[in-house]
Amino acid sequence: MIDATEQINAVRRQVGSRTLEAGEASVITISQTYDAPIEDVWDACTNAERIPRWFLPISGELRLGGRYQLEGNAGGTVESCDPPTSFAATWEYGGEVSWIEVRLTPEGEDRTRFELDHIAHVDDDRAAQFGPGAVGIGWDLALLGLASYFGQPGAAVRPEDAEAWSASDEGRAYMTLASERWYEASVAAGTDPETARAAADRVTAFYTGAPA
Repeated sequence: MIDATEQINAVRRQVGSRTLEAGEASVITISQTYDAPIEDVWDACTNAERIPRWFLPISGELRLGGRYQLEGNAGGTVESCDPPTSFAATWEYGGEVSWIEVRLTPEGEDRTRFELDHIAHVDDDRAAQFGPGAVGIGWDLALLGLASYFGQPGAAVRPEDAEAWSASDEGRAYMTLASERWYEASVAAGTDPETARAAADRVTAFYTGAPA
């Protein structure tokens, strides 16, 4: 099993904004470098047979213009695709639409940096209530799955095992650490520390079941 603190430290997190046609949007960026060539990381992120081994079962057409659906989670449309370096898609969940953009960058022959932007229009009240960790912690868990997959060739994440781990002391500790790092990223982006602290405490409680 991957060391939780080592994995948390291997991930980079950033909070920012972007101006879209519909107005100002919040952007969280999360990235990690993996010991795998870019073609392998690309295939792991775009091949419907491999995605469930580190993330979630997926159905649909994983091609430009195709629709996809993650089991029990988001679905959407693939809006751009430039193998093996980038793709973008809508992220539709709970009646709301946001966007993801994934970029892969080689760092030497056998190392690849995975970077993901999640872009969303978030009202001020909701942003103040939960902060960037609301979606950031979920992506931290996805990158943990990818790190475990590349770190243990042949291994695969089973949904029931992932659910049990998330409810364990180890899983709750990991999500608490991730929440703390999103708090730090929020403050670094200019959020009032007291506001960021309260939001981080609430989102930690949501993910772990601990009192806020």
